[in-house]
Amino acid sequence: MTQQRRAVVSVIGKDQVGIISKVTTILSNNNINILDISQTILQDFFTMMMLVDISDKENLDELRKQLDELSNELHLKINIQLEEIFQSMHRV
Repeated sequence: MTQQRRAVVSVIGKDQVGIISKVTTILSNNNINILDISQTILQDFFTMMMLVDISDKENLDELRKQLDELSNELHLKINIQLEEIFQSMHRV
């Protein structure tokens, strides 16, 4: 059995209709399962964090490209990082 590889997807920006749908559609089209999700709206500011299973992905280049295109289209900041990189960058 292969070791599960996970990544953190973060989405930040002005709230608008369809953000969750469009981000999760990209993940689904890339056969990526969402393991955990948290989203909040503060006034009109949208934030979402997802933990996703990327065990079947050799690299994240194509996924990053698709998320970047969506990011530009919706004027959001969408980021994906391997879980271990995310954890090391956000240690307190």
